[in-house]
Amino acid sequence: MTPPAPTPLTPDEERFLTAAVELAARSRKDGNHPFGSLLVLDGAAVLEAGNTVTTGRDATGHAETNLVRLASAAYTRAELARATLYTSTEPCAMCSGAVYWSGIGRVVYALGEDELLALTGADEENPTMALPCRTVFAAGQRTVEVSGPHLYETAAAVHAGFWTGADA
Repeated sequence: MTPPAPTPLTPDEERFLTAAVELAARSRKDGNHPFGSLLVLDGAAVLEAGNTVTTGRDATGHAETNLVRLASAAYTRAELARATLYTSTEPCAMCSGAVYWSGIGRVVYALGEDELLALTGADEENPTMALPCRTVFAAGQRTVEVSGPHLYETAAAVHAGFWTGADA
């Protein structure tokens, strides 16, 4: 299923999404997979998280699940319902479930899951699932607004050479 064309980003949304991609670059530099997420509440960035799968030796240490853990401990469900999670790559099925259960009301992502698969191929470290976050959210009882993909070139650049082992 092809996602609907995303509405253009506002300057603030583009700034927040770019910051999530920068967090992905930092995760890569720190020895992890290149993914990053940022939580915005009432117009301000309040939390950030990167991927920790490698350094944390935790298969669930995706940027989004790390952010959801922090957010769930710091904010009420009412606050999270007003929040937007900006992420460098479309949340996988696991991360989408975490976002859904946390109560976060909106997700904006840069690189689509299908676009990621085209970059990673059959890399065993990222066995990408063909399950869009919109499909996961649609199976739930509450609405999670989704916008993406956006900023393909910027987000894809963070993955350049990573999955093939070549220098970026």
